Amino acid sequence: MVEKIVGGLILALLTYAGRTLWQNRRHLKLLLVLLAPRRRTRVSVAVLLRVHEEGRLILFATPARPGAFGPPGGVVKYRETARSDLERLGFEPEERDRAVMRLDLRGFLSGSGVLAFARWLHRRDGREPATECLRRELIEELGEVGHEELADLAQAVAFQHVRRVIDGPMKVAGETYRQLRFLEVYDLLTDRPEAEELRSALVALANEQTEAGIISATRREIALGRAGAHVVLPQSAFLVGERRYREDLHPAS
Repeated sequence: MVEKIVGGLILALLTYAGRTLWQNRRHLKLLLVLLAPRRRTRVSVAVLLRVHEEGRLILFATPARPGAFGPPGGVVKYRETARSDLERLGFEPEERDRAVMRLDLRGFLSGSGVLAFARWLHRRDGREPATECLRRELIEELGEVGHEELADLAQAVAFQHVRRVIDGPMKVAGETYRQLRFLEVYDLLTDRPEAEELRSALVALANEQTEAGIISATRREIALGRAGAHVVLPQSAFLVGERRYREDLHPAS
């Protein structure tokens, strides 16, 4: 009798483990969060743009981190219609004081909610398509670096998917939560005159000594975190691979 009970328990555990692995087969790395199911995890969903020229990659100045440069791109937004689904997952949007950040897919979950969030994200329902986000962010960031004149070109371009990256979960210095990012990287497709004109304009600006908002960096400079006098943000590493080299820089308060 005891052997049957033990055997039944083992079978149930194996069945549960197998079902969990199958349900989360695209996100096996995230099973680590189950080791601390109640611990808060900060999640964000973002898209990055890769624009390159002869081994150098284009980076934009970031207003939140003066003196630092990173890839064009930004956080994906969720639809109003998805709010109730996200609430059921336990998603708590991160409070931001800028209206432009409203509905950003950036917030907090319990460890037990991360896997369900990843599955929701994979279905692509209720959120902004990656290419739509990338075009919106590119136009916005061109304005932030002082080159609104290129916005019309950005409106006309297309993008090609390069890779998906799950960054983390990792500890955050000075915080009690873990950080987890879902990232997609895209290339600028230069199959249209507007795209080639935009790429050429960005490369030319990056080569200007007096340009303050756009630079270029080599793979080595990205790995080192410095391009001349400029700081290169850690997420720039995802333009060339799936591995980061350093911890994040906290935004200016």
